[in-house]
Amino acid sequence: MRFSVFISVLRSLGPVVIGISLGFTLSLLSVSWTEEACPLEGKEGEDVASGQDGLLKGARKPSSISTGNDVESEEDFEPRIVPYKQVQPSAPKKVFRAKYISTELGMRERLIVGVLTSKNTINTLGVAVNRTISHHLDIVVFFTGSRNRKVPHGMFVVSHGDERLIWNMFQTIRYVLDHYVNEYDWFYFVQDDAYTEADRIRELVEHLSVDRELYMGSPEEFIGGEMEGKYCYGGFGYLLSRSLLLRLQPFLENCRNDILSSRPDEWLGRCIIDYTSTNCVSEYEGLEYHHYELGKNSDPNKEQNEKFKRALTVHPVSDPEQMYRLHRYFSEIELQKTYNEIAKLQAEIKNVSVLAFEGNRSAQWPVGVNPPFEAKSRFEVLKWEYFTEEEIYSCIDGAPKCELRGIDKLDVAEVIDTAIEELNKKYMPTLHLKKQQLINGYRRFDPTRGMEYTLDLQLEVVNQKGHSRSITKRVHLVRPLSLIEIIPMPYVTEATRVHIIIPLTAEDRSYVNHFLEVFASNAFETSENAILTFLFIYDPEEAQHVNHNDIFIDAKNQINVYERKYPTVKIPWISVKTEIPSQIKFMDIISKKHPVDTLFFLAHVNTNINAEFLNRCRMNSINNWQVFFPIHFQEYNPDVSYHNQPPPATVDLVKDAGHFDRRSFDEACFYNSDYMATRSRMVADVQENEDILESLDIYDIFVKYSGLHVFRAVEPALHQQYRYQSCNPKLSEDIYHRCIQSNMEGLGSRSQLAMLLFEQEQGNST
Repeated sequence: MRFSVFISVLRSLGPVVIGISLGFTLSLLSVSWTEEACPLEGKEGEDVASGQDGLLKGARKPSSISTGNDVESEEDFEPRIVPYKQVQPSAPKKVFRAKYISTELGMRERLIVGVLTSKNTINTLGVAVNRTISHHLDIVVFFTGSRNRKVPHGMFVVSHGDERLIWNMFQTIRYVLDHYVNEYDWFYFVQDDAYTEADRIRELVEHLSVDRELYMGSPEEFIGGEMEGKYCYGGFGYLLSRSLLLRLQPFLENCRNDILSSRPDEWLGRCIIDYTSTNCVSEYEGLEYHHYELGKNSDPNKEQNEKFKRALTVHPVSDPEQMYRLHRYFSEIELQKTYNEIAKLQAEIKNVSVLAFEGNRSAQWPVGVNPPFEAKSRFEVLKWEYFTEEEIYSCIDGAPKCELRGIDKLDVAEVIDTAIEELNKKYMPTLHLKKQQLINGYRRFDPTRGMEYTLDLQLEVVNQKGHSRSITKRVHLVRPLSLIEIIPMPYVTEATRVHIIIPLTAEDRSYVNHFLEVFASNAFETSENAILTFLFIYDPEEAQHVNHNDIFIDAKNQINVYERKYPTVKIPWISVKTEIPSQIKFMDIISKKHPVDTLFFLAHVNTNINAEFLNRCRMNSINNWQVFFPIHFQEYNPDVSYHNQPPPATVDLVKDAGHFDRRSFDEACFYNSDYMATRSRMVADVQENEDILESLDIYDIFVKYSGLHVFRAVEPALHQQYRYQSCNPKLSEDIYHRCIQSNMEGLGSRSQLAMLLFEQEQGNST
């Protein structure tokens, strides 16, 4: 029994024992068979040392043994010290990153248009071309030999300084190669006496492959017929691919020197054919370059030719008026085409909606417009506004009813006219409908789809026999939101220093101490990048006693106190004498004392200025682009808003505490250069009427004379304590009445004033 157990154990462990034994045996045999010397590596004097007894004293491979051939003694071995050399870190290579990701990825815009014009036609036909195509295309460049001293507004003009036609064409192609060949795929050139249907040109290039060497236009035979091939006639314009221009670029100088021609379009065609072997074509891959030659004194509305309706370009155009008539004609064609596409898409949506789970109910009205907003709670319910043709029952100032005027009146009139027009489209010729009156009107703004209207109209219905009757019809309309367009703005930063100008009159002296206290905590203590300047305004009588009875002596003493308290702060002040305190006269004095790149903030001494607003002043004021007129939050009279109650230490931005004073234009942010440029444009009007300086304020002159964007918006960070303004009747009637209105609206809210009147009536009755 024991023997059988031993045999079974041996069978299982035997192979393992035999394997281990065999492994040890082979390893011992291999040591004796792989005897080898250590390799001598390195330079002279760095040999591996061994002792006399044959023991290897240097490094060797694990499988090697000493041969006893080295006779150097152990005493001769000296360790070699390798000096440590610190690796000097090399300057990291600066990685260049493009400003735009499209540049880094090699993405290019699709089309650039070059208009060939001249000194004599740039102000007539050139302006007409710019007005008809510039807002449809990304970029339009006008090329001319020489130009007038004054360039038309809104046009990018490149002048070559020479009237030779061939030279101008050569310079135009070279300019495009130097500045635009890496940014655009297609280059379209046209004369200023041709009308271009911009949308059709853009649609054409969108279907063309960018890697083709293409010369496309209206093919013409060369004069004389000696040269083979065809060039593109310049009157109808021509399209060049980027690949073709890059291939032509090395030979452009050869073309200028070797090719003689009297026509610039023929010269360019010979250059392209000679060096790229590319002929002008009017059709490519099923796409045609349609053009039409317009007869003399032709009326676009009377042209019935189908080629005219399909044309990309029409030539020749004799005057700007004809250019505008052509633009109107083709715009109506494109507009009708868009309406037809919309109707087709709506029909397709209706057909597809039948197959949906909810059937036709899944297709919202109007078809293709976002569904109405669905409120999740009662707080999200959109408010309907009730209106008639004369009044609206939702007013900005909280009044229950106010007159319908301005843009709101135009909106209601347009909606009613559209409703009548659509009803007649639906029922004519069986019935003809005429509006009698608007019974009820409702509208609301839905942020997901646009403005919705519901109208109850009383209509007169006339049938084909002439019989009429009066009916009431309810209609629903929607004014959909259009596509949102991002308007590029110049780059600005929050690092600009702001020069704060505070005009002071005798009535404003009591506010100086509070203003300096607030401004010191918001600006002086935080080292805000701003300079405060006071403007002391004396009338002629006060100015005579300034040496022994200065009305602003207390204010000047307070300025000295804060300058001593904050040694790094200097508060300059300027004294002026005038009978009528005009903003323009003050700014004329201040403007001359500051550099042209100064950013001004014109404010009132009763305004609380903080860093948050100063940053918005910097961001919203853009040199040579935009000026900023904030609407401050004006606190109500505390005797009215907190009647029989102590006023709080800080006033919150709530409707019962104050309102945004839309009548006030005292605060303004603008650059000195913009003010100086605007002021120079009103010199002629000032010479005719000097009183204009007193009848206008800063806001008026920027709106009337500057041409800049005038940005006016409510500013929650700009607070003013309540004050009763002293309105000067010597100023213009408009400014005087704005001041009176501001005082009236600043007393309190309608509910607060009504409560005071109610209490007064109660007191009188008892």
